[in-house]
Amino acid sequence: MANIKSAIKRIKITEKNNAKNTSEKSAMRTAIKKVEAAVFNNDAALAKEALVQAVRKLDKAATKGLIHKNAAARQKSRLMKKVNSLNA
Repeated sequence: MANIKSAIKRIKITEKNNAKNTSEKSAMRTAIKKVEAAVFNNDAALAKEALVQAVRKLDKAATKGLIHKNAAARQKSRLMKKVNSLNA
């Protein structure tokens, strides 16, 4: 355990940020899974709505540095490809 006051503060901040980041990343993964589930069930309308939410979550995660921006772009591209295959 840290003895220095500033180190104790940093530990508290790190724990708080870690909890927030874990929550955001989990919500992002859930949004992606909703899109994939809608595509699996051939529900185009639900897939499009879920895609909008997933893209927002991915962009936000990339902006905050939770995932790399290229990883976010790759995920979005793959999700959009899946959703567009329903319409074709």
